[in-house]
Parts: sequence; C-alpha cells; structure tokens
Amino acid sequence: MERSAQRIQRHPLDFAHRSTVERSAGTLRGVPDGAPALSAVEKKGSHGGGTAGAGKGSSPTRRLGFVGVFHRWQLCSGQKGGFKVGKTKRGKGVKIMAVGDAHGLPLAVYTEAASPAEVKLVEATLEQRLVPHKPRRLIADRAYDSDPLRQRLLDQEILLIAPHRHNRTKPAFNDGRWLRRYRRRWKIERLFAWLHNFRRLVVRYEYHAENYHALLQLACALILIRYL
Repeated sequence: MERSAQRIQRHPLDFAHRSTVERSAGTLRGVPDGAPALSAVEKKGSHGGGTAGAGKGSSPTRRLGFVGVFHRWQLCSGQKGGFKVGKTKRGKGVKIMAVGDAHGLPLAVYTEAASPAEVKLVEATLEQRLVPHKPRRLIADRAYDSDPLRQRLLDQEILLIAPHRHNRTKPAFNDGRWLRRYRRRWKIERLFAWLHNFRRLVVRYEYHAENYHALLQLACALILIRYL
C-alpha cells in the first residue's frame, strides 16, 4: 500500500487530465491480499460467529427484545396509582374528609379512596379530630342523608343536620329549626378552598397515602397558624 501510494501524483481535476486520474485509480485497485481478507470476514459473519450482525448473526439480538434499562434508571412494569386511590367518573382520585368549627377552621381531616361513600367515612373522620371533645352538631350536605348514620351519631350525642334526598321514601326526620343552621355550611366549603390553595394537595403525586395525609395535616397547621 505504501509503494502504490507513493506513485500517485496530485493533479488538478480537469477534463484535460482525465487519463491521469484513471491511471491513479487503476493503481489503487491492485491491493494485494485485500479480497481474501474480506472474503474471510464475510464467511465468518455468515456462520454467526462474528460481532458484525448481518443476516443470521443478528437473530440472537432480536430474541432479547427491548431491555427497559437506561443510564442510572431501572424500569419495571407495574400498575400505576398508589394506596387509597379509587375510581371515579373522571378517573382515579382521593377523597378528603374534613370537619371544621364555627369559624371554618379545621378540626379533623381524613383521607380515603374516592370509591367509598361519605356516609361510611364520618366516624373515621371524627376519630382523627385534633380536640378531645366531640362536636354537638354536624352540618353536611345531602350526600350524608342516612338514617343509620344519624342513629349512630345520636348514640354519640351528635346531631346530624343534612337535608333529605329528593328520592327519600321514609318519613322526614329534619326539623325546620334545625335546617336554619344549614346556611352556615359555606364555611366548610371555604375550608376546602383554603386547602386547595396549596397546590400539592390539588393533585396527589405521592404513592403512599401516609405521605399525602402528612401534607394535608401540614396544610391544616398552616391554616391554624394564620387565622388563630
């Protein structure tokens, strides 16, 4: 290769020097022992023993498939979501239960999956209260209209004030004087508005429910510090 390369003379490419270019190209084609080496590599690759994966040599790589490993990342397949995440009409979510005082300040908070009904979570929410005394009255919306729930709360000396459902068939339980207090329910709605000011509570990003509940308690502590 060195001897053949020394014979090459550089000339400006022009139509008049076409013959010179052809002679130099002919000199380069005469490389000794080049074709046998290339044929040996092709023969070795055809049997699948070489590293060049062409034809049959690339079949073991296809059987491996996609490997879900990136640099410093290890991907594993699993079900998305987390603990205490339930299905709703709009997707999956978490339900926040809260009890506020007469000023709308939080007294008890509780988190659960969105699937269970509110009437099944009242007692668990009251157990998470921050004060030792139980409230005398609970003002709630129509979702809490349940006679068994009213009876369980009455056994604990708690009066549930909630309007009846439109499809109620049993006799009315509410008294007109009790329902006058229902106009104060906007304070609990204001409490949820305060909680939603913390953007970390609007969408749950935590996989474990305990972490999300801890953030909810931290938000309640900040609300109490601001307004007390």
